[in-house]
Amino acid sequence: MTREFAATGGLGAVIIGRNEGERLVACLASLQGAVRPLVYVDSGSTDGSVAAAQAAGAVVVDLDTTVPFTAARARNAGFARMMEIGAPEFVQFVDGDCQMRSGWLVSARDFLAERTEVAVVCGRRREMHPEASVWNRLCDAEWDTPPGQAKYCGGDAMMRTLALEQVGGFNPDLIAGEEPELCVRLRAAGWKVWRLDREMTLHDAAMYRIGQWWKRTRRSGYAFAEGAAMHGAAPEFHWVAETRSTLFWGLALPLTGLLGLFFSPWAMLVLLAYPLQILRLRRRLGTERAVFLTLGKFPEALGVLQYYRNRVLQRRGGLIEYK
Repeated sequence: MTREFAATGGLGAVIIGRNEGERLVACLASLQGAVRPLVYVDSGSTDGSVAAAQAAGAVVVDLDTTVPFTAARARNAGFARMMEIGAPEFVQFVDGDCQMRSGWLVSARDFLAERTEVAVVCGRRREMHPEASVWNRLCDAEWDTPPGQAKYCGGDAMMRTLALEQVGGFNPDLIAGEEPELCVRLRAAGWKVWRLDREMTLHDAAMYRIGQWWKRTRRSGYAFAEGAAMHGAAPEFHWVAETRSTLFWGLALPLTGLLGLFFSPWAMLVLLAYPLQILRLRRRLGTERAVFLTLGKFPEALGVLQYYRNRVLQRRGGLIEYK
């Protein structure tokens, strides 16, 4: 038994991925010898990811390709396999494009062991190459949230297996926003979510084109609308404000300006709200984030409309992948 495993006994890990290549190899290496069982769930890779995981000693779960892929479905499958093998008290979920930071597993496990009312603990996810593109920098800033009791976690988080089983795991039908939706149900069941003030993972977004940012942001809008539809009632009001803000800035305001032209050319003045919003956000977030948070309302609105269209047509949403 390695020293790392001795320190993190009772902890398993589930990695999910598809065609992550060298990123997956680095992810597996960052967990080797520190967790048991180590499970990798593959969603139809064609780049040798399965062989790499097997070579690293991970138990591999190949998802059925005839059923639509979702990250939630992959995590559930990995969790079920892990519990069959070893049934640890805690599980670290991590995406295959991430690497664990040194010391995180021990700190998170000790925190959960001490705070028995906490079901989920997460830390600071950092972007591996923020200097490579504005889109990578936006990701890094997005993940810089305050420590302490939180409402949600992201895809990288350590969870108490008892709590996860109690609420039935992730919702496999969600194409995005599955972690916050899980946290809504956990908190409703009396559990707490906590964010520690320490680094947890390094993430490789690999976003170098505006089209990637556009798709990722559109996916956020889809998640807002679906989350609000599921848990938008009191007391949670899950993502109701986000959905309303998206529809106002990304749809209602530009339509008001354009349609108003039929009555007066002055109607276009309503569009001055956008530069004013950027100036308002700039004081708190800086110019770069202010600009793209404001512009992001347009792809977000498309994502919201995509969800509503699918709901009316009773159509299942497909993955919105940006890389």
